[in-house]
Amino acid sequence: MPTPREIAHADASARILEAGRRQLAEHGADGLSLRAVAREVGMVSSAVYRYVASRDDLLTALIIDSYDRLGEAVEHAAAARTSPGRRFVRACHAIRDWGRAHPHEFALLFGSPVPGYQAPQSTVAPAARVPVALAALAAEAHRAGSLTGTQDKPLSRALAAQARTTRAAVGHADDLTDTELLRLLTAWSTVTGFVGFELTGQFVGSFDPADAAASYTFTAAARTVGFSDL
Repeated sequence: MPTPREIAHADASARILEAGRRQLAEHGADGLSLRAVAREVGMVSSAVYRYVASRDDLLTALIIDSYDRLGEAVEHAAAARTSPGRRFVRACHAIRDWGRAHPHEFALLFGSPVPGYQAPQSTVAPAARVPVALAALAAEAHRAGSLTGTQDKPLSRALAAQARTTRAAVGHADDLTDTELLRLLTAWSTVTGFVGFELTGQFVGSFDPADAAASYTFTAAARTVGFSDL
């Protein structure tokens, strides 16, 4: 059982993180201020430094938390009882739903880099949760023989080397060919790009509301990967 001190520390950390999210929404990542966070949670500035050592540490905590919450939403969608291809489309909708509910966190993860901030190694595993979940669905379809597609030209030596490096870093990718892995990358980029377009108002006056366009795009992304079980 956690001690009262541990409970108090966890509660304070959670309040600081929540205040950081509000600061993120109001001022953006480059306007994040520990002093403002301290005022919001009712602490003196020196007390906040016991929980986060710097603005960059708070940014890292927000990034990890956002990746984990997005990953949890996608993993839940990918666990539905239906074919891998249909689960892939559900996972794409989960990405969009989470982004629409948390636009500032989505921008933090997939928008412009924060000037002067270098993400540490601790963000890598949380960042991989979504692509790993998508790769697991593609690998399942590959093993079942329901991952198809046209024959692409052989990859260049440099691109094949990058595919090997990526395969070593992404779980479930051992079951995918280099081409299938590149198709998955194309689909993942398409989905996040679509959501980013929607959140920044790029569809206003055209595909707005974007529900139908999202369904079309996510199904097309699944076909790009090669899912034939849609």
